[in-house]
Amino acid sequence: MTNRDEYIEKSKAQIDKWNAEIDKMSARMRDAQADAAAQYQKSLEEMRKNRDEAEAQLKKMQQSGDQAWKDMKAGFDKSWDALQESFQEAMNRFR
Repeated sequence: MTNRDEYIEKSKAQIDKWNAEIDKMSARMRDAQADAAAQYQKSLEEMRKNRDEAEAQLKKMQQSGDQAWKDMKAGFDKSWDALQESFQEAMNRFR
């Protein structure tokens, strides 16, 4: 497995973790009072948006050639870190 393949698999695993967290938060939202449910909904929307953006970036990387992948990786790392931070902030609001 190449570094690129490992990187993509690691990124997919992180997205899978995010999907699990989104599912957990969705379950909590269903059990929450109306005012808390609205906050859960807002956080869930943010989390889903971040996840979707990460998935889109990952698809671009998967479809890129070897040289393009090397060029894209640095930019992807920066945006990936920002997405992870944003996702974590949304999750932390309800822990």
